[in-house]
Amino acid sequence: MNEDFLKTKIAIVQALYNEELTENLTLKCVAGLISYGLKKKQIAIFKVPGALEVPLFCQHLAKKKKYDALIALGVVIKGETHHFEVVTSESARGCMNVSLAYHIPIIYEIIPAYTLKTAQARAGQNNHNKGIEAARAALFMISALRS
Repeated sequence: MNEDFLKTKIAIVQALYNEELTENLTLKCVAGLISYGLKKKQIAIFKVPGALEVPLFCQHLAKKKKYDALIALGVVIKGETHHFEVVTSESARGCMNVSLAYHIPIIYEIIPAYTLKTAQARAGQNNHNKGIEAARAALFMISALRS
């Protein structure tokens, strides 16, 4: 394990909407973090109802100053209304605001998808799962901010 990461703590905030897919993101993200040398005890997982609840929970965690990075995971699939765009845009904006206000990296992998098939390609049980990228990005940002 990289010595820089011995005391690193990461929190994953998983939106439960489209839970089968978001659970895949979380599993792959945890596996990715472990493959980079973190132990399970260094990773906390929190679940919230949906993508719009993620920023508030990230803010709640950021205020505690307990974690070195937060990872936001979720899947929003386009339906018949404009709601898809509102949810993804506002969730991203909220997480960015928290990240900048609390000076903590929030790796945002709430996947906006036009179809279930597209969502499955990015959050399925495969090597293209964005949870893996989120793990790598979190550790990269922690390292970059520490140097």
